[in-house]
Amino acid sequence: MNANANPAVKQTRLAALRAALGQGALRSAQRMVTALHPAEVAQLLESLPPAQRAIVWEFVEPDDEGEVLVELSERIRSDLISEMDPEELVAATEDMQVDDLADLVAELPENVAQQLLKSMDHADRERLHGVLAWPEDSAGGLMNTDTISLRADASAEVVLRYLRMRGELPVRTDSLFIVDTRNRYLGAVPLTQLLTADPESPVGDVMDSEAPRIAPETPAHEVTQLFRDRDLVSAAVVDDEGQLLGRITIDDVVDVISEEAAHSVMSMAGLNDEEDVFAGVIVSTRRRLLWLGINMLTAFMAALVVRQFEGTIEKVAALATLMPVVASMGGIAGTQTVTLIIRGLALGQVQWANARWLLFKEIGVGALNGLIWAVVVGAVTIGWFGTWKIAAIIAGAMLINLLAAAIVGVAVPLTLRRLRIDPALAAGAILTTFTDCIGFATLLGLGTLFLL
Repeated sequence: MNANANPAVKQTRLAALRAALGQGALRSAQRMVTALHPAEVAQLLESLPPAQRAIVWEFVEPDDEGEVLVELSERIRSDLISEMDPEELVAATEDMQVDDLADLVAELPENVAQQLLKSMDHADRERLHGVLAWPEDSAGGLMNTDTISLRADASAEVVLRYLRMRGELPVRTDSLFIVDTRNRYLGAVPLTQLLTADPESPVGDVMDSEAPRIAPETPAHEVTQLFRDRDLVSAAVVDDEGQLLGRITIDDVVDVISEEAAHSVMSMAGLNDEEDVFAGVIVSTRRRLLWLGINMLTAFMAALVVRQFEGTIEKVAALATLMPVVASMGGIAGTQTVTLIIRGLALGQVQWANARWLLFKEIGVGALNGLIWAVVVGAVTIGWFGTWKIAAIIAGAMLINLLAAAIVGVAVPLTLRRLRIDPALAAGAILTTFTDCIGFATLLGLGTLFLL
């Protein structure tokens, strides 16, 4: 097995490299960096403080700099690019694949981008413009224009001879595309089919006319869904007129899936998915300040609810002790529902058409969980405070808050999606506000009615 493919071996090598840097063994560290794959170098750079990051970047071979830059997060890549000379940047981007180059060129300084475009031949420049014409998070922005297209009447033998004369195939080619004389997409021929076909038969006879074709404006998350559903390695990108524009390969789809996962996790905490773990104190503070402020406002809303029942709390101190229990249980139950709905939205499983069914299902789950934990909390409360009235009040508040959490957990992500707001970013704060306010109001309101 290739050592680079073994996660345990890779982690050991990266740990050894960090140790060498920490000990000042720069010659040894340089040899280790040279032996790493560009993706591993990028991972190492992202796991180092800025001072050591600058040292490791000096060890990267000039021929590998472009590939390493593509693998880095945007913030770190931008920092490194700002420190590079224009000539060094142009050299780093030579011989890069068009789809990778498109990801990088938008972040280059204007003069460097122009210099890079001038250094490219006309065909490559046109291919790059073809990718840059589409949004980054669309099929057109993901595609690579480096494809092999054939005519349907060419024989398998002629095609194989052509491929041998060509000498190499575009990276991750698993199928060849069939087009007509006007470059309109007709289908695809898997290489496995071509190798086993009758040498004299036209490739059109073994063509898969139902092979997926993706419109260039298709959102990236829909592309990943198609690749997951159909177990694709590559797929053709075809415009409204049927013209073959390029292809999307599985490596680009994996990158999108990874970015979506990072976005979901980081957004739940109000952080950017490109957040640099080793960013400076001031920079990190500034990025987190807004989200903390928003959460403080929601906390004050809950505090205002509690303030309305100050008299009740003064007379029945036990309710103050139990308030965190009700709020916490509602928050956790709501978070479970929100997480499931956001995941369903991302996978295309949840839509307004089936939202009603999901709402009633989650209400049922909330009611059953609420009854079970209401009984448990009620029993604990009787043993703790020795009064069934307080036990009944917290049991009722628990049940109501879990039902509210189920309703809010379904409604909020769907509403945010309808308003074109990222549910992963805003749903958590809204949910917490609702469950805290409803939980406190229910517990203290019932206490006011039955204990005073």
